[in-house]
Amino acid sequence: MSDPQQDLGITESKEHSPGEWYAELVQKAGLADYAPMGGFIVTRPRGYALWEGIQDHLDGWFKDTGVQNSYFPMFIPESYLEREKEIVEGFDPEVAWVTEAGNDELDERLAVRPTSESIITPFMSQWIRSHRDLPMRLNQWCSVVRWEATDTKPFFRTKEFLWQEGHTAHRDGESAWEETMLRLEQYRRLHEEVLAIPVLEGRKPEHDKFPGAETTTAVQSLMPDGKSLQAATSHYLGDGFAEAFDVTYVDEDENEHVAHTASWGLSWRALGGMVMTHSDDQGLVLPPAIAPEQVVVVPIWQEDTQEEVLDYAAELAAELDEAGLRVELDDRDGRNPGFKFNEWELNGVPLRIEIGPNEVEDEEATLVHRPDGESIVETRDEIAETVEDHLDTVYAKLYAAAEDELEENVREAESRNELLGTIGQHGGYVKTAWCGEEGCETEIKDEIAAEIVMVPLDEDEGPIDDTCAICGDDATETAYFAKSY
Repeated sequence: MSDPQQDLGITESKEHSPGEWYAELVQKAGLADYAPMGGFIVTRPRGYALWEGIQDHLDGWFKDTGVQNSYFPMFIPESYLEREKEIVEGFDPEVAWVTEAGNDELDERLAVRPTSESIITPFMSQWIRSHRDLPMRLNQWCSVVRWEATDTKPFFRTKEFLWQEGHTAHRDGESAWEETMLRLEQYRRLHEEVLAIPVLEGRKPEHDKFPGAETTTAVQSLMPDGKSLQAATSHYLGDGFAEAFDVTYVDEDENEHVAHTASWGLSWRALGGMVMTHSDDQGLVLPPAIAPEQVVVVPIWQEDTQEEVLDYAAELAAELDEAGLRVELDDRDGRNPGFKFNEWELNGVPLRIEIGPNEVEDEEATLVHRPDGESIVETRDEIAETVEDHLDTVYAKLYAAAEDELEENVREAESRNELLGTIGQHGGYVKTAWCGEEGCETEIKDEIAAEIVMVPLDEDEGPIDDTCAICGDDATETAYFAKSY
């Protein structure tokens, strides 16, 4: 028989084999398993709990700003997709189609939703009559399917993935643009305040916008392997979708006007990014705001001290629970303290509290931070407030480390060779002057598999140099190149 304590360890190295390390971590930490169909995963309860944590934060922020949750069918008639030709052109290679039901062939093909503009916007057209109906803000939590031919990477790249997608209609372009930026800001807030991941905000180049959008904005986060992760986007759609689906309203002037729309979404890529950014060779490292258990209390006893240690630990855990903290008391008799420490480290609990005879006698508690193993002895008085302070410190440690990593990996390049060399040697982001032509990006992509992940949000912001680093023509803007997921 294998040693169960040995089975807890991660055998791969994050530094040397990040892909293999991540795959092993996701399974050993109980987040997900691979489904029998290629490209799909089974999300285990612990992994889904992390997704629920993201939902809880975002859903509250959405509702605070006038958003209402709804749900639309996962199947979209082909005729609906065809009403917005750019959607078909953009997603067609990745769309999964249903053509039969039982023994009968369907009269019309049904698309398994790759996104829902084409099913939601027609209903907005029915529900909106007057300017009093605007703005209309709808959101749904669901899954989508994009049949990409790619290797499965749980939470990063799967054919089916969980996300939220918001769809809003407004009286004018200014209101729709404000909506676009509001949601981008909420995605930034989620990453930075909840997931402890600093991000870059920007817009996609014209040739890489969401199909049908006038402007696509996104948050980008840097992964430890030097690649960029785009986990959330917010699209200003102008009046194109509203024109295609006849979303009009009667304004105060009693004239009919075309609405302006926006859509915005975040997928469980954000969850994968959090796991990859903070975790280590011992297992998960979770920010306190998202961790299913924020604190684990581990009593350490011998036979003659068992009762007093367990009573003390149970009282402390109860006090933390009453204070609203998510706490677990690990009083299992069949596992030694070392096994428990390793198991909770693998599970990513931010703070461990060790209680032994000395802590009981001195009315103290030993607190151990998950990210770095720092151990601090604190008095028992006002332990809930003390623990909250330590959780804030754990968050600050995680964010500071990620921020340092990001700042160290944003570089500039003034020439094609410098751009290629910098990405090849260091990874990360490389800022460079760009002429705005897709061909220059293609040249870099073909050479080193790096692309433009974003350009500055302010379209009036000038390039960092006068000439394009790739072709030498006049530069029009600054581009951030990176390898990406």
